[in-house]
Amino acid sequence: MSQAAPTIDPAKLHLLLEYKHERPLTACHWEPQSRYVFFGAEDNLIHRYDLASQAVTPLAGHDSWIRSFGSSLDGELLYSGGYDGRLIWWPTAAEKPEPVRVVEAHQGWIRALAVSPNGSYIATCGNDLLVKLWDSATGALVRDFAGHQSHVYNVIFSPDSTTMYSCDLKGFVKAWTVENGETRDLATVETLHKYDTTFRADIGGARSIALRSDGAQLALGGITNVTNAFAGVGEVAVAVVNVADGKIEVQLESKDKTKGATWGLSHHPNGFWVGLTGGGGGGWFFFWKGDEPHEFFRFQLKAAGRGMGISPDKSQIAVAHSDRHLRTYALFEKPA
Repeated sequence: MSQAAPTIDPAKLHLLLEYKHERPLTACHWEPQSRYVFFGAEDNLIHRYDLASQAVTPLAGHDSWIRSFGSSLDGELLYSGGYDGRLIWWPTAAEKPEPVRVVEAHQGWIRALAVSPNGSYIATCGNDLLVKLWDSATGALVRDFAGHQSHVYNVIFSPDSTTMYSCDLKGFVKAWTVENGETRDLATVETLHKYDTTFRADIGGARSIALRSDGAQLALGGITNVTNAFAGVGEVAVAVVNVADGKIEVQLESKDKTKGATWGLSHHPNGFWVGLTGGGGGGWFFFWKGDEPHEFFRFQLKAAGRGMGISPDKSQIAVAHSDRHLRTYALFEKPA
C-alpha cells in the first residue's frame, strides 16, 4: 500500500539532513528519480550525494566552479554548466561517473542552464552575451540567440517548450521562439540593476529564475537598493512579470529589508513562491503568495544559501550553503 503524500505547510519546515564538505558549496540539483542530490563546490568538482546510503562520489570534468545543473527527463543523464564555459553530460548512476560528452559552449562563464520540459533541448547563457540552444541527445548546437548587450544571467523554458526567457545583468528580459529564433523584448526590470558611481560597476541580473506553475508569470530573483556594488550590499527582491504583456505585476521583498540576494527561486504547485537568499543578512527561505509584496512566512538558515534544488514530489528542498554544508529541508510536519 503506497504511503500518503505529506501535507505541505511551509510553517512546518524543518532540517532533515546535513553533510559537511571540505569547501564552500556553489550550487545543487535534485535529480528526477530522487536517488541523488548533486552539488558543486569551490574545489571545481561535482559531488553526488546518495540520499539512501549517504555516500558521496566526486565527478571531475570542470576547471572552475559549477553554478548550474539539469537532468534528462528519466534522470539517467546529468548536465552541468561551469564558469569554464563547458557544458558536460554525465551518467547519473555510474559507479565512477566520467563525462559522456563535453562541449566548449561559451566564451567565458556559463551562468545558467535550463532543460526544456519535453527533454529535447538544453539552453545555456553566459558572459559572451549569448543564449544557446543544444540538442540534448547529440550535443549539437541548434541555434545561437544574440541580442543581449550585457552578460546573460539566467534562462528558462516555457512549460510547452516553445519559448525561452532570459535576463541579463542590466535587467533586460527577452523572450525567444525556440523554433525560429525570433525575439521580443519582454520587460525591463530596473529594480534588479544599478550602476554604482563610486565603484564604477554594474550590479544586477537575475540570480535566480522561475515560472509560475501555469506559465503565466515569470519571476526574476536578485538584489535591489544596492549601496555597495563592490561588496554586493543590497536587499533581496523578486520581480514578477506577466509573460503576456511584460508588465511587472509585483515586486516581492522582505518585510524588514533583509540584506542579500535571491539565489534560488521556485513556484510550488500549492500556489506560493519559494525564495532562497544569502548575503549580509544571512541565509533565509522566504515564502510569498505572489499577490502582495511581503512574505507570509520565512525561515532562517544556518548560513547563506547559494543554490537550491526541489525534490520531484515538491516536499523537500536541498540547499548548497556557503558554510561548506549541503542541507535538505522538509516542507511538512516533523514526525513525532
